[in-house]
Amino acid sequence: MPVEIIGMVGTRDASEIKGPLVDGPVVDWMDGPVIDPSYLVDISKAHDEGDFDRVLIGYGAVAPEGWAVAATVLQCTKRLKVMVAHRPGFVQPVLVARSAATLDHLTGGGRIAIHFITGGDEADQRREGDFVPHDARYRRTGETMAIMRRLWSEDSPFDFEGEFFRYEGAFSSVKPATPGGIPLFFAGASPPAIEVGATQADVYAFWGEPREAVAARKQVIDEAAARVGRTLRYSISLRPIVADTEQEAWDKAEWIAETTAERIGRAKERMAGHKDTYSGLGGAGNATYSVDRDTGGTTSVGRKRLIEMSADRDVYDERLWMKVANLTGAAGNSTALVGTPEQVAEAMLRYYDLGIGALLLKGFDPLVDAIDYGKRLIPLVREGAARRDAKGRAS
Repeated sequence: MPVEIIGMVGTRDASEIKGPLVDGPVVDWMDGPVIDPSYLVDISKAHDEGDFDRVLIGYGAVAPEGWAVAATVLQCTKRLKVMVAHRPGFVQPVLVARSAATLDHLTGGGRIAIHFITGGDEADQRREGDFVPHDARYRRTGETMAIMRRLWSEDSPFDFEGEFFRYEGAFSSVKPATPGGIPLFFAGASPPAIEVGATQADVYAFWGEPREAVAARKQVIDEAAARVGRTLRYSISLRPIVADTEQEAWDKAEWIAETTAERIGRAKERMAGHKDTYSGLGGAGNATYSVDRDTGGTTSVGRKRLIEMSADRDVYDERLWMKVANLTGAAGNSTALVGTPEQVAEAMLRYYDLGIGALLLKGFDPLVDAIDYGKRLIPLVREGAARRDAKGRAS
């Protein structure tokens, strides 16, 4: 299967190095609008024109609602697909299934995927009224995915009684628009997560880790999937930092680290000055931009793995750079590949060699980097993957 290139869009121009310091309630009046429609259109079109296959639309307890964002992305692009992050537990699976299938039909068919995020940030879960423990949340995610698959595939109403959901005569008249259906992406590093992902996911998503660690994780999940007669696809999330020369790329990476550290300091000062407003935010406004390395409020095994790795050293393999992960507490996709476009493309293809068929790329300057990746990086990755595929077929 050809390599899949995934990007990420947001409703305003923000990252570790630019935009709001913290995506919390104070931002509404301190840092401008949470939703900039023109920016969302611009970054969506940049991914469409840059030959990305699809874009991730993230999720946070205080963030804009993802399905509405997805509708805008699909309306303003020609071929770009979306992957909408969904946190089970707040919306009934029967409604999510119908919503996704409806949007699939209204946007030409085959452009919808769902990324199930079960949640490792306890404070963010509780903002939405979810007090279910970590392991039980994964069982709930598995139940949600199973129900949705039945709604999309069964031709007559069915009854269901599980640990979390109960239905009599459940049915959806609207099914996915194409035979390939709606792909279900999934992430999680704990044993309960692996059990659910192996049983229900189409694509298992990893954060950027050293190749040896990725290969080891993949083997464990492959074995779990094989026990239930399934084969999974895999994706990995990376933050490319590219420049004309390798030295310029590393200099750029250090500037990103310095800017991130400086902004973290300013964010801490701001929160200290608005303790009442930020009360309960756990030191960060969302799950993708923390301000320190405190993991006391997280049950995320994946985040703890990255913190341990980034504390050990900054660089793994040839150019997997973890300094920003260390600075931000690895609260999201925060590991980078640093080098020239040719070097970074080759590093990505080494993950492809491990069986990682989808690459999720997000820049530290999201719009500018998306344009640059489309011009200088994605063509190299696609060409390299095609060469590898041809060589594999020939042998």
